[in-house]
Amino acid sequence: MKRVALLISGSGSNMVALAQSMTGDHPGRPVVVLSNVPGAGGLAKAEAMGLATAVVDHRAFSGRDAFEAALTEALERHVPDVICLAGFMRILTPGFTARWAGKMLNIHPSLLPKYPGLHTHARALAAGDAEAGCSVHEVTEELDGGPILGQARVPVLAGDTPETLAARVLVAEHRLYPEVLRRFTAGDRRPVLFG
Repeated sequence: MKRVALLISGSGSNMVALAQSMTGDHPGRPVVVLSNVPGAGGLAKAEAMGLATAVVDHRAFSGRDAFEAALTEALERHVPDVICLAGFMRILTPGFTARWAGKMLNIHPSLLPKYPGLHTHARALAAGDAEAGCSVHEVTEELDGGPILGQARVPVLAGDTPETLAARVLVAEHRLYPEVLRRFTAGDRRPVLFG
């Protein structure tokens, strides 16, 4: 059984989808939900699900290296085999990504390599794209640039705003990320494609 750590910064909707998926014959189990934001909404959700939680407040540290050292220490207490970034809004240094190379996944709300970084839905709409979606990828030192393990596509509809498109993409995220994690924890890295 693979031990899975879930990292969040906000409401934790992807964390909930992942944690709820890890039951029965799933080869992974959640061992901790860790946030860099004290009071993040996802922490209460994790506690309500009976999951261990931890907080490493990035604002308490003078720089990224000190924060990531504390983050690594907190993670290592739970001996994770896999780390899922689920709305974890910190850019990670090459040292941290190297420490967890091959073990860390992230979900991004665009069809990578299109639109890495922020404001993905507004950028897709401004470009006149006919479809948008989300990608799960391995985390490397290149921002949103690691190997893609899955993508889900959704149509861009007439009259879409960044908010309406984001809501539709989020539904796809909640389907895609658990399926990629199931395969990944079973040792299968073939891409998952939806839509």
